[in-house]
Amino acid sequence: MSAPVAIGVDAGSTTWKAVAVDAEGVVVASLVEPADPRIEEQTARGLLALRAQTGAPAETPVGATGYGRKLVVASRALTEITCHARGAFTRMGRAGVLLDIGGQDTKVIRFGDGGEVQDFAMNDKCAAGTGRFLEVILARLRVSYDEAAGAVARAVKPVTVSSTCTVFAESEVVSLVARGEPLEGILRGLHQALATRVASLAGRVPEGRPLFMSGGVALNRAMVQSLGEALGRRLEVVPSPQLVGALGAAMSVLA
Repeated sequence: MSAPVAIGVDAGSTTWKAVAVDAEGVVVASLVEPADPRIEEQTARGLLALRAQTGAPAETPVGATGYGRKLVVASRALTEITCHARGAFTRMGRAGVLLDIGGQDTKVIRFGDGGEVQDFAMNDKCAAGTGRFLEVILARLRVSYDEAAGAVARAVKPVTVSSTCTVFAESEVVSLVARGEPLEGILRGLHQALATRVASLAGRVPEGRPLFMSGGVALNRAMVQSLGEALGRRLEVVPSPQLVGALGAAMSVLA
């Protein structure tokens, strides 16, 4: 294991992530945990575990981003937009457009050849356009991401879910199940509904710009496919998509 020279923490609304990187920006260790409301305590525990695992000294610089970044004792607190762009560039090695679907918001970030932010759009007003939309309804249906991907692939046709509010959509889905609508079709309709909202936020992505996807929702193969169909473009999932923000935070204090 290479010696870590920087640590990045992404204190998100639903998950807490941290990475330790070496001088080349390679992740040598990482942690992903459900977010604890006591962010300071969770971060202290997490950093202690990460340092013990890697041998990183206490003076190793720490970059913090995410919903709870201001509650993290760090060398620098950085915006999510900056960190996700830098993290995606570090992983992919070229300019592009990043679609990050998080638990609390969805971000569309265009970044350049050095990972610098050139433009962005963000939905942070309603859970219906975020990962929370799927999280709530899949939990109610007791369906995992892997099960959802298989079910969506088997669906003969989508069942329309018309509600644009997560709470109302959950009730609508329960009613659809009670009426005997096929679960596969309902799940396909749910994924298409979220994909349509994200595609609307993204607008028209210029040709020649590769499209990348990050965030926990990128682990859902059905969502990746649905979003690609809604945009009419191929999407590349950033490796370890949940760690993109934390990686960008680490690289920002490494520079």
